[in-house]
Amino acid sequence: MKQKTLEDLFDSFLSKQSFFISKQALQDTYTPDTVPHRNEQINQLAAILAPGLRGERPSNVFIYGKTGTGKTLVSKFVCQELESKAIKQNTPLKTLYMNCKMEKINTPYRLLARFLSFIDIEVPPTGLPTDEIYKIFLREINKVGGIFTLILDEIDTLVETDVLYNLTRINTELTNAKISIIGISNDLNFTNNLDPRIKSSLSEEELVFPPYNAIQIQDILLDRAKIALSPTSIGEGTIAKCSALAAQEHGDVRRALDLLRVACEIAERNVDIKVNEKHVDEAMRKIDIDRVVEIVKTQPRQSQIVLYSIIYLKELNKNEVATGEVFEVYHNLCKQIGLVPLTQRRVSDLISELDMLGVINSLVVSKGRYGRTRKIKLDMTPIALEKTSEILRGELL
Repeated sequence: MKQKTLEDLFDSFLSKQSFFISKQALQDTYTPDTVPHRNEQINQLAAILAPGLRGERPSNVFIYGKTGTGKTLVSKFVCQELESKAIKQNTPLKTLYMNCKMEKINTPYRLLARFLSFIDIEVPPTGLPTDEIYKIFLREINKVGGIFTLILDEIDTLVETDVLYNLTRINTELTNAKISIIGISNDLNFTNNLDPRIKSSLSEEELVFPPYNAIQIQDILLDRAKIALSPTSIGEGTIAKCSALAAQEHGDVRRALDLLRVACEIAERNVDIKVNEKHVDEAMRKIDIDRVVEIVKTQPRQSQIVLYSIIYLKELNKNEVATGEVFEVYHNLCKQIGLVPLTQRRVSDLISELDMLGVINSLVVSKGRYGRTRKIKLDMTPIALEKTSEILRGELL
């Protein structure tokens, strides 16, 4: 039998009717025209931000809730509507979204440089003194004038930096502009670790987003599927299964969207007629394992040892561990493997990097006069954890 060439494969793919009409609608970055099951939160946030339409600075607001509960979506949705209304009535009002973790907004310099790029003022990514870029920022923002609403997603990553302190004083030095902050965090205890001065200034209002239940997730998926997929592509029970699996994971609609999208991709690759529950099961395994395995395999050896130390402590039935415990196990593993251990400060940096990659969750906890420590949890499913442990044992031991 003649072997298919790549051209044959591509031609075969192009000749098939795609399941997708608009794949973007199944991405978490997509902002739909309506946001189901979040009317209360939408109205609350809109009421907080509405004074901006009269040229008044809205209160700062912190938004809490677990991953995939609609925090970012609602913030973007309300701010888009707010900006649209401001344009209609010729009110100088702009909104800017930043993901602090993804964009590595971890210094006042990076925050100000990113803000300036939003109003088309380019500055070097590094090199200028912070005082100099601060002066440029004040001058340029005052030139533009009006109300700026700044959405800082994953704001908890800034707790150990000077960024939050700098944000508290920006408005006192602006003469022709005002800045309002929307801070978004997955950590309900985030403000407990803030300096009281920062907390009183930045958390003037607070909103909590509860998890979605399976029925609500199903409604959202059905709405997105109508936009994203051809009507004949979805088999019976497929969307219900995606919804049920996501509801088990603290009502994470983002996971449900990923499951449906990847299940459709698998069905297309297999040249199946419809997407069914079997594809959803395969998608779940693929999402969990692929993400973690790819991250683990590409990490430097020292990062792998730090991660394995956390897994080792987890296997001792410790669901939550402190940085000191991780460092102790890490130090012993380095001796066993024959590597020179890094300092505790550097290990703490590697823990932050693993947190940024989404493999673990680390939370800074104040111990009063004894300083601060991190409480660390693994952020992976049992299947992914088993695979990760297996890979690390093979790599390290």
